[in-house]
Amino acid sequence: MTNQNTIKPRERESIIQALRAGVVPRVGQHHIQVARDGEIRALLSDIDRIADGGSCVRFVIGDFGSGKTFFLTLVRAMATERKLVTLHADLNPDRRLHATGGQARSLYQELVRNMATRSKPDGGALTSVVERFISSAQDEARAQAISVENTIQHRLTSLKEMVGGYDFATVLSAYWKGYEDGNEALKSDAIRWLRGEFTTRTDARAALNVRTIIDDGNVYDMLKLLARFTRLSGFSGLMIGIDEMVNLYKLANTQARNANYEQILRIVNDSLQGSAVGLGFVFGGTPDFLMNSRKGLYSYEALQSRLQENAFATGGLTDLTGPVIRLQSLTGEDLFVLLHRLRNVQALGDSSKYLLPDDGLTAFLEHVRSRIGDAYFRTPRNTIKAFLDLLAVLEQNPETEWTDLVKTVKVGSEANTEVEDDDELATFRI
Repeated sequence: MTNQNTIKPRERESIIQALRAGVVPRVGQHHIQVARDGEIRALLSDIDRIADGGSCVRFVIGDFGSGKTFFLTLVRAMATERKLVTLHADLNPDRRLHATGGQARSLYQELVRNMATRSKPDGGALTSVVERFISSAQDEARAQAISVENTIQHRLTSLKEMVGGYDFATVLSAYWKGYEDGNEALKSDAIRWLRGEFTTRTDARAALNVRTIIDDGNVYDMLKLLARFTRLSGFSGLMIGIDEMVNLYKLANTQARNANYEQILRIVNDSLQGSAVGLGFVFGGTPDFLMNSRKGLYSYEALQSRLQENAFATGGLTDLTGPVIRLQSLTGEDLFVLLHRLRNVQALGDSSKYLLPDDGLTAFLEHVRSRIGDAYFRTPRNTIKAFLDLLAVLEQNPETEWTDLVKTVKVGSEANTEVEDDDELATFRI
């Protein structure tokens, strides 16, 4: 009997290869979702708010391996399905929200490099977004019997009132001029400016007749401009996902760390007050990044007061309306459903090709629990990898009995269940 939810071979390979490597698959996440239904509904509400011209900010908090990266990946997929443009990047020592040595500009460049839309889910969508703006301006100009140049200038009027908006509009006009004249060099310079690749104002002025460039000091202002621009291009808004926020917590220099927290405070204030248009942020971080009173966000009093969780949400009660979303550990039932779905992916959705019966799933989970204890609930990455390794052996050695293999399964190092890898998997309910 074939499952109606058939898996495409390309999706199967992408999912299995990524999970066996301990990283998040880029496609097919919906095939392995269990739990997290409340969190997903909360983020879908945020996406709708952005599409209506509003703003949002969320902090997705969980231990290493608990599922932050997968959750952020899923949020981006949901956002693009609803006609939002998405940007995403991981923080590292060379990428920060605020800096004076180029790290903030490096973050901006990575975000824009990963710009994605529904038609370009793998990134690199900046040029297509600009082209869509030009195309819609041409359609409007024809309908109103006016020049395309005048139409573009009129549509960009609202941007010119924002910080950096005048030069932003000038660059887009330069792209149109290059488009109309067949000047590929001018078009390329315009895209380079939008990507933050100009390093000196002198070069930018010579190429595009603008006085500013995207640098450490104006990254957030440029992101707000991009959000407005995506709406002018026919999209619903901009969703930005930034993972590995723990790297700010790790900054040894107190002044540098607080400067980044001030930038976060600015984003939080704009989002909660609704002054950002069509813009949402989702940050992924660990409990220490949020709650550590010496180096975490809670060390910054203004952020602590805004991000403190609902004191009444205790004893199993939840409140998903605040900025902070905590990813709770999976239950045994969640993991059983997850393994069932992984087995289904491996069999391309055909239940007649399952390599393990349901009893095999139960036996595997019991074996894993006996080896590493309840840690497999908190950080399921190693459990997932071990299960897929088991399926791979069964697939390539059909004469082997699963009952013999399950007893030999080892999960991670088993000597140390602390997860040190920064690539996290998560699971969610459809």
